[in-house]
Amino acid sequence: MFIKVLFLCLFFLVMIGVGIYCRKHSTDINGFVLGGRNVGAWLTAFAYGTSYFSAVIFVGYAGQFGWKFGMASTWIGIGNAVLGSLLAWCVLGRRTRVMTQHLKSSTMSDFFGIRFNSKAIKVASAVIIFVFLIPYTASLYNGLSRLFTMAFGIDYTYCVIAMALLTSAYVILGGYMATAINDFIQGIIMIFGIIAVVVAVLDSRGGLMSAISDLSVIVDEQTGEGGFATLFGPQPLALLGVVLLTSLGTWGLPQMVQKFYAIKSQSQIKKGTIISTIFAIIVAGGCYFLGGFGRLFATSDDVAVGGFDSIIPKMLEGLPDVLIGTVIVLVLSASMSTLSSLVLTSSSSITLDFLAVVSKKFSCEKTKLLSIKTFVAFFVVCSSVIAIVQAKSSVTFIAQLMGISWGTLSGAFLAPFLYGLYYKKTTKCAVWVSFILGVTIMLANMICNFVGVVFINNFLSSPINAGVAVMIINLILVPVVSLVTKRPDKQAVEQMFECYKTTASVEK
Repeated sequence: MFIKVLFLCLFFLVMIGVGIYCRKHSTDINGFVLGGRNVGAWLTAFAYGTSYFSAVIFVGYAGQFGWKFGMASTWIGIGNAVLGSLLAWCVLGRRTRVMTQHLKSSTMSDFFGIRFNSKAIKVASAVIIFVFLIPYTASLYNGLSRLFTMAFGIDYTYCVIAMALLTSAYVILGGYMATAINDFIQGIIMIFGIIAVVVAVLDSRGGLMSAISDLSVIVDEQTGEGGFATLFGPQPLALLGVVLLTSLGTWGLPQMVQKFYAIKSQSQIKKGTIISTIFAIIVAGGCYFLGGFGRLFATSDDVAVGGFDSIIPKMLEGLPDVLIGTVIVLVLSASMSTLSSLVLTSSSSITLDFLAVVSKKFSCEKTKLLSIKTFVAFFVVCSSVIAIVQAKSSVTFIAQLMGISWGTLSGAFLAPFLYGLYYKKTTKCAVWVSFILGVTIMLANMICNFVGVVFINNFLSSPINAGVAVMIINLILVPVVSLVTKRPDKQAVEQMFECYKTTASVEK
């Protein structure tokens, strides 16, 4: 117990210390929200990765998809590294950094408003972010309860309150720069922690080959499915849907894209791409690889009683105290890094893109900064209350809303943002179609699941598959609708895209 408490105390002291140290970087809006657009490749890459992979991945998704797909769930981690990190940085990184700096936009909603010359689009996107990031934020606490009960025997409520207070403290103190530096520290912990845990867990089953051999003979008691040690697992199509949503979906998430706004220079993009990809391979690949062996430690009865969130804690129960302490800090790191990113994104968007547009009271920079800090605390409190209510009751509506948050945000924003960076002829109507379709389909999916009605068919009843479908549909619809609706002002668009043209002087 002494070792576990010592790990936590050291972790908390470092986080608060970083927040105090970074106060000088958060004296204005640009510094608080984007770190003065002066963040290096290492900090940006780790901020991107730690915002990507939270406790939901380590405890929830790794356990759930490892149980369903076996070792093939490792493909999800590989997809996250290749599509969600490498390709995202290559396709979005430079163009996002250059255009957002040229347009002087500090949030995704602000980019939409300036790029498509529409305050209505700016406000609508801010509302979507506000509505769907709160439940997504609340989901970050999932999985912590079992780990803390296993390690300390303390109530989940105290864990949530402590995590919420600590995160809001260092975000309010140091803004984006504090989150970036803490993300770097937390990312280091995640890398070494996941490697140590994977090695220890496999060693407890006699090593890698022995564990694979034991997994290969397991058959699901209910479905009769086997093949949990095969290359693509028992459900390849369902596996593909998870890979696409958790990888391609990050391209439309405001808290992920905003990392490109803050990077110091274009030259840092290439370095950040490599660092981010390696981080994703280790952390995401390690999490899903570990989860693939869940059936060797948990039974169907365990899942029936405790759900998929009980699988990873079951795998960790027999580990030494030092490793248990490492896991606790690892999961806290994963949760707090994502939580800080989400609340900063939510609070800046609701202040700068909604309140500052609808009310003249928020025109002063000091007022805006105070509002953002207030909303940081508000979002943390709301998400904490939702997490505690969900844990202590059977409010299934909240859980379903959490499940569709990722699909809604990605489905609504991915296509307009991507085409906004690359396609000059993208129109306002096309953006509205993407927003409306993304929100409508995912809400319909949630309502159908809530009342027990099949949404279109069994395949699309899954929020994951519905989210992937919305992304693909909007990627097709946005350019099609743009071709048949009123074109944007050509001169204005050309001025926006001028930022991509550079003049190079060469010696004759």
